[in-house]
Amino acid sequence: MTHDQYAFNDPRTRYPSISPPVQQQQEPGIQSKMDPVPDLGETTYRGSGRLTGRKALITGGDSGIGGAVAIAFAREGADVAISYLPEEEEDAQHIVSQIENAGRKAVAFPGDLKDKDYCLALVDAAVKGLEGLDIVVSNAGKQVYVEKIEDLSDEQFEETFQTNVFAMFWIIKAAVPHLKPGSTIIATASLEAYHQLPFLLDYATTKGAINNFSKALAQQLAPRGIRVNAVAPGPTWSALQVTQGYPPDKLPEFGKDAPLGRSGQPAELAPAYVFLASGESSFVVGETLNVNGGTPTP
Repeated sequence: MTHDQYAFNDPRTRYPSISPPVQQQQEPGIQSKMDPVPDLGETTYRGSGRLTGRKALITGGDSGIGGAVAIAFAREGADVAISYLPEEEEDAQHIVSQIENAGRKAVAFPGDLKDKDYCLALVDAAVKGLEGLDIVVSNAGKQVYVEKIEDLSDEQFEETFQTNVFAMFWIIKAAVPHLKPGSTIIATASLEAYHQLPFLLDYATTKGAINNFSKALAQQLAPRGIRVNAVAPGPTWSALQVTQGYPPDKLPEFGKDAPLGRSGQPAELAPAYVFLASGESSFVVGETLNVNGGTPTP
């Protein structure tokens, strides 16, 4: 595809309805080794200065939705810091090059979000590297499917909460003292907060928590001029799906039950984050913006 995000076309066919072959990688996975490789908007996203001069921190910014958001933010004029696991260095450098090619500053800070000390150091590195901070995107997530609760280990349940919920809490708590009025916080919830797949018990539970955390925090920070919102993606083709995040035998049909008949590409999620980060959404607070291909949500 060569069109940008403003093009007028049929949403059913804007991106192909993929039937990914059965494939698996060790967690966390390398996006560039996926078949097909997710589209992050590298050749399509066109910026228009909506985030000029802003300074953003994005967790999980090396690939998938986080990578697409990093590219979009940079092309909209923001400097961007990303977190990622050391094993994802290849993907992270791809995003760094995209940020720098957009003429913006990139800060790449590897580490494990399950480690509170790393989360605190991440915020510090972003503030120092970007010379300030006014957008925080809590996006990184752990998703591993388990068919039966008897097989869901205490360790996995705890790690999913540490990655998806505790890290969000640690990072945002550390970031808030640096955020001035006009700053924005965006969390990545999920369709799983409303329509739960039974084999994603722990993941779905964290996404419900993220949704509620965002709405409560929005009410707390709105009087201080800081807006908090969430994006709830539907089935989106990313490395999560090929690292035991989804049953391998079901991959060829991934997302085809959405009303649009296909899974989404990360590039299709990025504009929602741009909207919530920009001044265009100045009266939008405590919202969960569902980007899921048409599945009804509360």
